[in-house]
Amino acid sequence: MSTSTPTPDDAVQHLLQADPVLANLIRQGRLIAPSPHEDLYLALLRAIVGQQISTKAAAAIWRKVQALFPPDGYPEPLALQEMTEEDLRTAGISRQKAGYLKSVADFALRDQLDHTHLSQLSDDDFTRHLTQIKGVGRWTAQMLQMFALDQPDVFAEGDLGVQNAMRRHYGLEETGRALLKRMTEIAEPWRPYRSLACKYLWQSLDNQPA
Repeated sequence: MSTSTPTPDDAVQHLLQADPVLANLIRQGRLIAPSPHEDLYLALLRAIVGQQISTKAAAAIWRKVQALFPPDGYPEPLALQEMTEEDLRTAGISRQKAGYLKSVADFALRDQLDHTHLSQLSDDDFTRHLTQIKGVGRWTAQMLQMFALDQPDVFAEGDLGVQNAMRRHYGLEETGRALLKRMTEIAEPWRPYRSLACKYLWQSLDNQPA
């Protein structure tokens, strides 16, 4: 007996029925369509650029980084490896992040970012693999799973935007571990489409990751 592949409509319908608060956000928001991005290397560079800064600031810095790599703006791993820290700093990249970007380039040059292989790993194995790279933590791994791989059931409970949206819309007053526990409980009915739920939460703050 064959089973049909879930569609974006299936995901939206599930979330609409699973949670009235989230359903309200979905109805008020803009449709979010799947957009997998197979270039894990590029997605990882962009995720590092975006760490701990606003989406708008990250986009501006990323444009400056692209300008360092004419003619097409693509930071080929070898070219990035050969770029000086000072060059990267002219694009608004901190000394620390410059080192992280070079670590990603090194990882790519060692053929450690194969899309086919990584897309088949479990969440934990994927995170373990990527966090070998200096500067890459669980949040960055989750962003790649949600956006570059378009995996459907990732819950980014540690993301500040998701936390702020859930505090606002669910009236949460907890902090620390208690907050994460409560968020995880609320998100349980969203399975197996927690990634899309997170994207609507970000959208509700008008703060979607690039």
